Amino acid sequence: MPHDRPLATAEPDAPAESAASDTGTGAAAGVPSAGPADPPRRSAATRAAILAAARDRFAADGYERATIRAIAREAGIDPSMVMRYYGNKAGLFAAASEIEVHAPDLSHVPREEAGARLVRHFLERWEGDEVLTGMLRVGATNEAGAERMREVFAEQIRPVLTAVCPVPEEAPKRAALIASQILGMALCRYVLHLTPAVALSHEEVIAWLAPTIQRYLTAEQP
Repeated sequence: MPHDRPLATAEPDAPAESAASDTGTGAAAGVPSAGPADPPRRSAATRAAILAAARDRFAADGYERATIRAIAREAGIDPSMVMRYYGNKAGLFAAASEIEVHAPDLSHVPREEAGARLVRHFLERWEGDEVLTGMLRVGATNEAGAERMREVFAEQIRPVLTAVCPVPEEAPKRAALIASQILGMALCRYVLHLTPAVALSHEEVIAWLAPTIQRYLTAEQP
């Protein structure tokens, strides 16, 4: 995804009817409604372009300032198409921030290997799915994105920790500590591109982070 984009001028988002009339498209101009007749490949490509542009604009401008028109312009489509697929900006943000981290089941991993397993998993996820990097950028720049990242860790990471930490009631605290390490490395390596962090091999990252993550996972509370 592109980085360091200039901030777009804030403008109000228009409802679907306004977006269509402003551009001379929409139902009045013969644009068909979404339905089974849409060619699946074209529909999938359009959705992918919209979501990629949305993540860029939400990251650069924040949720409030990002607009349907700016997102459509970046995706190279008419604003009415964004409304057609996602209804409004809230619906678009929900779709753009949909994240599945596929957290591993640590209950079947030898206890002393849990930290390394978790670090390795997230390295592979960050480098295999740019949506995670895009949402990290969004979360670092606006509250809506930050709230979504908090939800992801609460919904998908905390249950994994509950199964392995000594005191299940401490899972939220331990999840926050683990997030500080995992997200901190991801921010430095994939968003800020700090040269020493980027230069580390997977094995080096695991060797440095795993002992700390292991402590957060299984050590008694200090």
